[in-house]
Amino acid sequence: MMISRRTFLSILFASGFALISWLNFPSTAEAFGGKLPSINQPAPDFTLPTNTGDGKISLSDLHGKWLVLYFYPKDFTPGCTIEARRFQQDLPKYLEKNTQIIGVSADDVDSHAEFCDSEGLKFPLLADTTGAVSKAYGSWMSFISKRHTFIIDPKGILRDTFVKVNPAIHSKEILRRLSELQQAT
Repeated sequence: MMISRRTFLSILFASGFALISWLNFPSTAEAFGGKLPSINQPAPDFTLPTNTGDGKISLSDLHGKWLVLYFYPKDFTPGCTIEARRFQQDLPKYLEKNTQIIGVSADDVDSHAEFCDSEGLKFPLLADTTGAVSKAYGSWMSFISKRHTFIIDPKGILRDTFVKVNPAIHSKEILRRLSELQQAT
């Protein structure tokens, strides 16, 4: 018995779909980082190792300070380097605003330490090697973090989200928005 190519592809597709369903793979949204957390709700909690050798940093450690939590794809890449340099350049302005900058990527602690040393970064980078925190923030894409930034207030409430980020001007955008948010509270 001979079947047409079209019939064969239909059977193959249906079989593949059944197999994927049977294996209980995550939905597309879950596989690619889930959805962004809601503004004006508690930010997703996290605890991750840091490049500084101080062990781990948790969201709860930062209560009482504003937090700029930025996710980025990879240490030492052009866009990520520019973004980190701009945050470092503006770090004194953030400190004046009682604000902690923290970067997160899937790179390990050693890579983060080398990146901070080579770029003179004075803020922590957290190693999200499994992508769990990136996923909780809707910022995961296959095996790297997406370039997203979140502003979290001193009580741990998510106040703003940035998903279309231009690394060259992003820190200035965040400073402007942070000033607006701080004046409103």
